[in-house]
Amino acid sequence: MRLRKVATAMVAVGSILAVSACGGGEGGGGEGDSFSIGVSQLVQHPALDAATEGFKESFEDAGVDVEWDVQNAQGEQANATSIAQQFANDDLDLVLAVATPAAQAAAQAITDKPVLFTAVTDAEEAGLVDSNDKPGGNVTGTSDLNPVEEQLKLVKDVKPDAKTVGIVYSSGEVNSQVQVDLAKKAAKDLDVKIKEATIANSGELAQAVDSLGKVDAYYVPTDNNVVSAVSTMVQAAEKNKALLVGSEAGQVESGAAITRGIDYTKLGEQTGEMALQILQDGKKPAEMPVETSSNLELVVNPKAAKAQGVEIPKKLVDEADKVIE
Repeated sequence: MRLRKVATAMVAVGSILAVSACGGGEGGGGEGDSFSIGVSQLVQHPALDAATEGFKESFEDAGVDVEWDVQNAQGEQANATSIAQQFANDDLDLVLAVATPAAQAAAQAITDKPVLFTAVTDAEEAGLVDSNDKPGGNVTGTSDLNPVEEQLKLVKDVKPDAKTVGIVYSSGEVNSQVQVDLAKKAAKDLDVKIKEATIANSGELAQAVDSLGKVDAYYVPTDNNVVSAVSTMVQAAEKNKALLVGSEAGQVESGAAITRGIDYTKLGEQTGEMALQILQDGKKPAEMPVETSSNLELVVNPKAAKAQGVEIPKKLVDEADKVIE
Protein backbone atom coordinates (compact mmCIF):
# COMPACT_ATOMS: atom_id res chain seq x y z
CA MET A 1 0.00 0.00 0.00
CA ARG A 2 1.42 3.29 -1.05
CA LEU A 3 1.11 5.88 1.68
CA ARG A 4 2.25 9.33 0.74
CA LYS A 5 1.69 12.56 2.53
CA VAL A 6 -0.57 15.04 0.81
CA ALA A 7 0.77 18.56 0.67
CA THR A 8 -2.18 20.65 1.75
CA ALA A 9 -2.68 23.51 -0.66
CA MET A 10 -4.62 26.46 0.66
CA VAL A 11 -5.65 28.02 -2.63
CA ALA A 12 -7.32 31.44 -2.61
CA VAL A 13 -10.84 31.64 -3.99
CA GLY A 14 -9.83 34.13 -6.66
CA SER A 15 -7.37 31.74 -8.24
CA ILE A 16 -10.01 29.04 -8.42
CA LEU A 17 -12.52 31.15 -10.32
CA ALA A 18 -10.24 31.62 -13.29
CA VAL A 19 -9.89 27.98 -14.19
CA SER A 20 -13.39 26.55 -14.23
CA ALA A 21 -14.13 25.20 -17.68
CA CYS A 22 -17.31 23.37 -16.84
CA GLY A 23 -19.46 24.93 -14.11
CA GLY A 24 -21.67 22.89 -11.81
CA GLY A 25 -20.29 19.48 -12.83
CA GLU A 26 -22.57 19.17 -15.87
CA GLY A 27 -20.03 17.01 -17.71
CA GLY A 28 -19.72 16.46 -21.42
CA GLY A 29 -16.03 17.39 -21.51
CA GLY A 30 -13.17 15.87 -23.42
CA GLU A 31 -9.45 16.13 -23.88
CA GLY A 32 -8.04 19.39 -22.62
CA ASP A 33 -10.67 19.81 -19.92
CA SER A 34 -9.88 21.95 -16.91
CA PHE A 35 -11.83 21.74 -13.69
CA SER A 36 -11.83 23.31 -10.23
CA ILE A 37 -12.27 20.91 -7.32
CA GLY A 38 -12.44 21.53 -3.60
CA VAL A 39 -11.25 18.87 -1.16
CA SER A 40 -12.29 18.87 2.49
CA GLN A 41 -10.25 16.37 4.52
CA LEU A 42 -11.30 15.92 8.13
CA VAL A 43 -7.85 15.39 9.62
CA GLN A 44 -4.35 14.50 8.53
CA HIS A 45 -3.31 10.88 9.01
CA PRO A 46 -1.88 8.27 6.59
CA ALA A 47 -5.15 6.63 5.52
CA LEU A 48 -6.97 9.87 4.69
CA ASP A 49 -3.83 11.37 3.14
CA ALA A 50 -3.55 8.32 0.89
CA ALA A 51 -7.22 8.56 -0.16
CA THR A 52 -6.81 12.22 -1.12
CA GLU A 53 -3.60 11.48 -2.99
CA GLY A 54 -5.22 8.60 -4.88
CA PHE A 55 -8.12 10.84 -5.87
CA LYS A 56 -5.75 13.43 -7.30
CA GLU A 57 -3.68 10.79 -9.08
CA SER A 58 -6.72 9.58 -11.00
CA PHE A 59 -6.93 13.00 -12.68
CA GLU A 60 -3.20 13.05 -13.38
CA ASP A 61 -3.40 9.59 -14.95
CA ALA A 62 -6.31 10.74 -17.12
CA GLY A 63 -4.38 13.83 -18.24
CA VAL A 64 -7.05 16.17 -16.86
CA ASP A 65 -5.98 19.57 -15.53
CA VAL A 66 -7.39 20.51 -12.13
CA GLU A 67 -7.11 23.59 -9.96
CA TRP A 68 -7.20 22.14 -6.44
CA ASP A 69 -8.35 23.78 -3.22
CA VAL A 70 -7.36 21.20 -0.59
CA GLN A 71 -8.31 22.09 2.96
CA ASN A 72 -7.93 20.24 6.25
CA ALA A 73 -10.40 20.59 9.12
CA GLN A 74 -7.77 19.55 11.71
CA GLY A 75 -10.25 17.12 13.22
CA GLU A 76 -12.72 19.84 14.17
CA GLN A 77 -16.33 19.59 13.04
CA ALA A 78 -16.71 23.38 13.16
CA ASN A 79 -13.83 23.70 10.68
CA ALA A 80 -15.39 21.07 8.41
CA THR A 81 -18.63 23.06 8.45
CA SER A 82 -16.81 26.32 7.60
CA ILE A 83 -14.95 24.67 4.72
CA ALA A 84 -18.20 23.21 3.38
CA GLN A 85 -19.90 26.60 3.52
CA GLN A 86 -16.97 28.21 1.68
CA PHE A 87 -17.08 25.52 -1.00
CA ALA A 88 -20.84 26.02 -1.35
CA ASN A 89 -20.19 29.64 -2.34
CA ASP A 90 -17.12 28.99 -4.51
CA ASP A 91 -17.28 28.44 -8.26
CA LEU A 92 -16.26 24.79 -8.09
CA ASP A 93 -17.12 21.97 -10.45
CA LEU A 94 -17.06 19.29 -7.76
CA VAL A 95 -16.27 18.77 -4.08
CA LEU A 96 -14.57 15.79 -2.45
CA ALA A 97 -15.12 15.15 1.26
CA VAL A 98 -12.72 12.78 3.00
CA ALA A 99 -14.14 11.00 6.10
CA THR A 100 -17.68 10.88 7.44
CA PRO A 101 -17.90 14.15 9.44
CA ALA A 102 -16.44 16.13 6.52
CA ALA A 103 -18.91 14.44 4.17
CA GLN A 104 -21.86 15.21 6.45
CA ALA A 105 -20.88 18.88 6.55
CA ALA A 106 -20.47 19.03 2.77
CA ALA A 107 -23.75 17.24 2.06
CA GLN A 108 -25.64 19.65 4.30
CA ALA A 109 -24.11 22.81 2.88
CA ILE A 110 -23.71 21.98 -0.83
CA THR A 111 -26.79 21.19 -2.89
CA ASP A 112 -26.10 22.64 -6.34
CA LYS A 113 -22.91 20.82 -7.35
CA PRO A 114 -21.66 17.23 -7.18
CA VAL A 115 -20.24 16.06 -3.86
CA LEU A 116 -18.19 12.88 -3.68
CA PHE A 117 -17.02 11.26 -0.46
CA THR A 118 -14.39 8.68 0.38
CA ALA A 119 -13.28 6.95 3.59
CA VAL A 120 -16.90 6.81 4.76
CA THR A 121 -17.98 3.55 6.38
CA ASP A 122 -21.76 3.59 5.88
CA ALA A 123 -23.12 6.49 3.83
CA GLU A 124 -26.72 5.47 4.33
CA GLU A 125 -26.38 5.23 8.12
CA ALA A 126 -24.58 8.60 8.10
CA GLY A 127 -27.51 10.24 6.29
CA LEU A 128 -25.48 11.08 3.18
CA VAL A 129 -27.60 9.18 0.69
CA ASP A 130 -31.15 7.85 0.39
CA SER A 131 -29.63 4.41 0.01
CA ASN A 132 -26.22 3.03 -0.92
CA ASP A 133 -27.67 1.54 -4.12
CA LYS A 134 -29.65 4.63 -5.15
CA PRO A 135 -28.15 7.78 -3.57
CA GLY A 136 -30.93 9.96 -4.94
CA GLY A 137 -29.27 13.39 -4.61
CA ASN A 138 -26.06 15.21 -5.50
CA VAL A 139 -23.90 13.05 -3.20
CA THR A 140 -22.21 9.67 -3.74
CA GLY A 141 -18.77 8.13 -3.34
CA THR A 142 -16.81 5.20 -1.92
CA SER A 143 -17.07 3.30 1.34
CA ASP A 144 -14.13 2.09 3.42
CA LEU A 145 -16.19 -0.41 5.39
CA ASN A 146 -13.67 -2.72 7.02
CA PRO A 147 -13.70 -6.50 7.01
CA VAL A 148 -14.10 -6.17 10.78
CA GLU A 149 -14.74 -9.88 11.34
CA GLU A 150 -11.61 -10.86 9.41
CA GLN A 151 -9.56 -8.29 11.28
CA LEU A 152 -10.80 -9.46 14.67
CA LYS A 153 -9.97 -13.06 13.72
CA LEU A 154 -6.35 -11.94 13.49
CA VAL A 155 -6.39 -11.58 17.27
CA LYS A 156 -6.94 -15.34 17.60
CA ASP A 157 -4.56 -16.13 14.74
CA VAL A 158 -1.71 -14.36 16.51
CA LYS A 159 -2.75 -14.82 20.15
CA PRO A 160 -4.99 -17.91 20.36
CA ASP A 161 -5.53 -17.62 24.12
CA ALA A 162 -6.82 -14.03 23.92
CA LYS A 163 -10.08 -13.51 25.81
CA THR A 164 -10.51 -9.72 25.88
CA VAL A 165 -10.18 -7.06 23.19
CA GLY A 166 -10.23 -3.36 23.97
CA ILE A 167 -11.66 -0.80 21.54
CA VAL A 168 -11.61 2.97 21.90
CA TYR A 169 -13.73 5.01 19.49
CA SER A 170 -15.32 8.42 19.01
CA SER A 171 -18.84 8.74 20.36
CA GLY A 172 -19.65 11.28 17.63
CA GLU A 173 -18.54 9.22 14.61
CA VAL A 174 -21.29 7.08 13.09
CA ASN A 175 -18.74 5.04 11.15
CA SER A 176 -16.99 4.05 14.38
CA GLN A 177 -20.19 2.84 16.05
CA VAL A 178 -20.93 0.69 12.99
CA GLN A 179 -17.52 -0.97 13.30
CA VAL A 180 -17.84 -1.54 17.03
CA ASP A 181 -21.23 -3.19 16.51
CA LEU A 182 -19.67 -5.48 13.89
CA ALA A 183 -16.80 -6.28 16.25
CA LYS A 184 -19.23 -7.25 19.03
CA LYS A 185 -21.07 -9.54 16.66
CA ALA A 186 -17.85 -11.20 15.50
CA ALA A 187 -16.55 -11.52 19.06
CA LYS A 188 -19.33 -13.94 20.02
CA ASP A 189 -18.13 -16.54 17.53
CA LEU A 190 -14.50 -15.98 18.51
CA ASP A 191 -15.14 -16.41 22.23
CA VAL A 192 -13.69 -13.03 23.12
CA LYS A 193 -15.16 -10.16 25.11
CA ILE A 194 -15.13 -6.60 23.79
CA LYS A 195 -14.29 -3.89 26.31
CA GLU A 196 -15.05 -0.42 24.97
CA ALA A 197 -14.45 3.22 25.83
CA THR A 198 -15.48 6.37 23.99
CA ILE A 199 -13.77 9.70 23.41
CA ALA A 200 -14.80 13.09 22.09
CA ASN A 201 -11.36 14.01 20.76
CA SER A 202 -7.86 12.57 20.43
CA GLY A 203 -6.73 14.31 23.63
CA GLU A 204 -8.90 11.92 25.64
CA LEU A 205 -7.38 8.78 24.12
CA ALA A 206 -4.76 7.95 26.76
CA GLN A 207 -7.26 8.19 29.61
CA ALA A 208 -9.80 6.10 27.69
CA VAL A 209 -7.25 3.34 27.03
CA ASP A 210 -6.35 3.27 30.71
CA SER A 211 -10.04 2.93 31.61
CA LEU A 212 -10.20 -0.38 29.72
CA GLY A 213 -7.96 -2.03 32.28
CA LYS A 214 -6.25 -5.33 31.50
CA VAL A 215 -6.93 -6.68 28.00
CA ASP A 216 -5.22 -9.27 25.80
CA ALA A 217 -5.43 -7.19 22.64
CA TYR A 218 -6.55 -3.83 21.26
CA TYR A 219 -8.40 -3.26 17.99
CA VAL A 220 -8.20 0.11 16.24
CA PRO A 221 -11.16 0.89 13.93
CA THR A 222 -10.94 3.51 11.21
CA ASP A 223 -11.82 6.16 13.75
CA ASN A 224 -10.26 9.50 12.82
CA ASN A 225 -9.61 10.72 16.37
CA VAL A 226 -7.99 7.43 17.35
CA VAL A 227 -6.00 6.96 14.15
CA SER A 228 -4.62 10.51 14.26
CA ALA A 229 -3.13 9.65 17.68
CA VAL A 230 -2.42 5.96 17.07
CA SER A 231 0.99 6.31 18.76
CA THR A 232 -0.93 6.40 22.05
CA MET A 233 -2.42 2.99 21.25
CA VAL A 234 1.03 1.67 20.31
CA GLN A 235 2.47 2.83 23.63
CA ALA A 236 -0.37 1.20 25.56
CA ALA A 237 0.04 -2.09 23.65
CA GLU A 238 3.77 -2.18 24.39
CA LYS A 239 3.33 -1.22 28.03
CA ASN A 240 0.57 -3.76 28.67
CA LYS A 241 1.99 -6.49 26.40
CA ALA A 242 -1.25 -6.57 24.44
CA LEU A 243 -1.50 -7.31 20.71
CA LEU A 244 -2.49 -4.26 18.64
CA VAL A 245 -4.55 -5.10 15.56
CA GLY A 246 -5.13 -2.26 13.10
CA SER A 247 -7.78 -1.68 10.47
CA GLU A 248 -5.52 -0.37 7.68
CA ALA A 249 -1.88 -0.48 6.61
CA GLY A 250 -0.95 3.00 7.85
CA GLN A 251 -1.62 1.89 11.42
CA VAL A 252 0.71 -1.10 11.00
CA GLU A 253 3.41 1.17 9.61
CA SER A 254 2.91 3.31 12.73
CA GLY A 255 3.31 0.41 15.15
CA ALA A 256 0.28 -1.89 15.10
CA ALA A 257 1.24 -5.56 14.68
CA ILE A 258 -1.07 -6.67 11.89
CA THR A 259 -4.10 -5.91 9.72
CA ARG A 260 -6.03 -7.19 6.78
CA GLY A 261 -7.45 -4.03 5.25
CA ILE A 262 -8.13 -1.97 2.18
CA ASP A 263 -5.66 0.14 0.20
CA TYR A 264 -6.70 3.76 0.73
CA THR A 265 -4.74 5.03 -2.25
CA LYS A 266 -6.69 2.68 -4.50
CA LEU A 267 -9.92 3.70 -2.79
CA GLY A 268 -9.13 7.34 -3.57
CA GLU A 269 -8.34 6.45 -7.19
CA GLN A 270 -11.68 4.65 -7.43
CA THR A 271 -13.42 7.78 -6.17
CA GLY A 272 -11.52 9.87 -8.72
CA GLU A 273 -12.75 7.63 -11.51
CA MET A 274 -16.30 8.29 -10.33
CA ALA A 275 -15.58 12.03 -10.39
CA LEU A 276 -14.31 11.82 -13.97
CA GLN A 277 -17.50 10.04 -15.00
CA ILE A 278 -19.48 12.94 -13.54
CA LEU A 279 -17.35 15.75 -14.95
CA GLN A 280 -16.54 14.31 -18.37
CA ASP A 281 -19.36 11.89 -19.12
CA GLY A 282 -22.23 13.74 -17.51
CA LYS A 283 -23.23 11.01 -15.06
CA LYS A 284 -25.45 12.04 -12.16
CA PRO A 285 -24.47 11.27 -8.54
CA ALA A 286 -28.08 10.38 -7.81
CA GLU A 287 -27.79 7.40 -10.16
CA MET A 288 -24.31 6.22 -9.11
CA PRO A 289 -24.33 3.59 -6.32
CA VAL A 290 -21.90 3.94 -3.46
CA GLU A 291 -18.88 1.79 -4.31
CA THR A 292 -16.71 -0.36 -2.05
CA SER A 293 -13.19 -1.70 -2.42
CA SER A 294 -12.49 -5.40 -2.84
CA ASN A 295 -8.71 -5.00 -2.60
CA LEU A 296 -7.62 -6.35 0.79
CA GLU A 297 -4.00 -6.54 1.90
CA LEU A 298 -2.44 -8.48 4.76
CA VAL A 299 0.19 -6.25 6.36
CA VAL A 300 2.38 -7.37 9.27
CA ASN A 301 4.95 -5.72 11.51
CA PRO A 302 6.96 -8.46 13.31
CA LYS A 303 9.10 -5.94 15.19
CA ALA A 304 6.02 -4.17 16.58
CA ALA A 305 4.49 -7.52 17.55
CA LYS A 306 7.63 -8.45 19.49
CA ALA A 307 7.43 -5.16 21.41
CA GLN A 308 3.86 -6.13 22.30
CA GLY A 309 5.02 -9.48 23.66
CA VAL A 310 3.76 -11.67 20.80
CA GLU A 311 5.13 -13.33 17.70
CA ILE A 312 3.35 -13.32 14.37
CA PRO A 313 3.13 -16.90 13.05
CA LYS A 314 5.44 -17.64 10.12
CA LYS A 315 2.44 -18.66 8.02
CA LEU A 316 1.00 -15.13 8.26
CA VAL A 317 4.37 -13.49 7.57
CA ASP A 318 4.80 -15.65 4.47
CA GLU A 319 1.26 -14.87 3.35
CA ALA A 320 1.56 -11.11 3.91
CA ASP A 321 1.30 -8.67 1.02
CA LYS A 322 3.61 -6.37 2.93
CA VAL A 323 6.04 -6.92 5.80
CA ILE A 324 7.09 -3.81 7.72
CA GLU A 325 10.77 -4.19 8.61
